[in-house]
Amino acid sequence: MEWLHQLDLEKFLLFTLVLTRVSGLTMTAPIYGTQDVPMQIRAMLAVALALLITPTQWDVAVVYPRSTFNYLVFIGCELLIGVCLGLGVVILFTGVQLAGQLIGRVSGLLLANVFDPVSGISVPTFSRMLFLVAMAVFVCIGGHRMVMAGLLDTFQEIPPGSVVPWEVPAFANASPGGFQGSIAEMFVVLLTQSFTLGIRAAVPVVTAVLLSILVIGLIGRTVPQLNIMMVGFGINSMLAMAMMSLTLGAAVWLFQGHIEPVLETVLNALIAR
Repeated sequence: MEWLHQLDLEKFLLFTLVLTRVSGLTMTAPIYGTQDVPMQIRAMLAVALALLITPTQWDVAVVYPRSTFNYLVFIGCELLIGVCLGLGVVILFTGVQLAGQLIGRVSGLLLANVFDPVSGISVPTFSRMLFLVAMAVFVCIGGHRMVMAGLLDTFQEIPPGSVVPWEVPAFANASPGGFQGSIAEMFVVLLTQSFTLGIRAAVPVVTAVLLSILVIGLIGRTVPQLNIMMVGFGINSMLAMAMMSLTLGAAVWLFQGHIEPVLETVLNALIAR
């Protein structure tokens, strides 16, 4: 019966590694890991996904950790893979929220904040609106399925227990001055794409409001008797709302085009080791 005990131990070790990687994704990725979803639901989802994925990994030969420290190392590496995949999509959504903050600041509606249960802080109304629209589009185009497909691809390219810290590019190429390598470069690329998305989505509204401010300023200089502060605030608000209605489709189209490149960037960084 010793062989049976050894077999059960190996399968249990494999299940814990799969569960850790899946948990890293379900705790960070949109739809799966948003804060407005109860922790119990996310935990049950992670366990259910791990139970479905583990049988596909039966043939994987997991190196048996001979100490608790080695086991924690394996757990940390699996968690890193899932978290990187989830954070890659979160960074993309941050660009959408950045566009809302820029629009709210320029239009003078930054004081109209709402509570965001995802981040746990108050955010401008435009940021919350764009985030919800982006989330709806993410679901409609199957972004949650793309993320899950990316997770399954990591199991094909990086079997559970096959990664140790000195094999991860971010650690293998690390220097005393800071991180260097695929994972660090991946986050830099994702942040650049997210910032670019936020700027491009906000440019039409910001440009229109700035031109409105310029025209209102000229009118104020020409007609000093006019209370330009009271009139200008209302005009800028209405113009921002009108331009947002006209350009919302373009902003959504930009967001949609960034989803697949972001997932490819994350997967290439994780697989390239």
